[in-house]
Amino acid sequence: MALTFANKVTVGRILIVPFFIATVMYISPEHDYFRWLALALFIVAIVSDIIDGYIARTRGQKTKAGAILDPLADKILLISAFICLYIKRADFTDIHFPLWFVVAIISRDIILLLGSMIIQLTTGKLEIEANRSGKFTAFLQIVCVLGVLLQLKFTFVFWYVALIVTIISGVIYIKEGIKALNESSISGD
Repeated sequence: MALTFANKVTVGRILIVPFFIATVMYISPEHDYFRWLALALFIVAIVSDIIDGYIARTRGQKTKAGAILDPLADKILLISAFICLYIKRADFTDIHFPLWFVVAIISRDIILLLGSMIIQLTTGKLEIEANRSGKFTAFLQIVCVLGVLLQLKFTFVFWYVALIVTIISGVIYIKEGIKALNESSISGD
């Protein structure tokens, strides 16, 4: 089966990531225009996420490939943004991510990825379904990245809110994963 239009938009978002990374890595006080280019690429990626989700839901283009590629594209974009913006912190005059924040955000995603792999290996199936807390977490993380790229002084406030919501959503996903494993072992007996 060929890729749906929604899947193609998702693949396009994944292909934007290397260009986003490159522009962030070229940011410097002498080349501040790369910050604006990185911001533009990040916004295009976020808008494409909204578009592919809308198309998949309204045009009946939900696919297994999309269920895997869409969250993967989101994670690749956000993790790349956090790592690259942290690496380039010296080139941001006012606002840059602290290490503790980047480690917390990425740790949650690694834990969820490992949990997903365990569920897949144990049960033979994996249903990736974003819940409200996960969507709100992603929204807050996006706001944090935008705040750093725009050098908004109050961005640090969102770090604390994003951190709390990230931890809460991580706990919710872990509970759901444990429930899925328990249900699998009960039905497999």
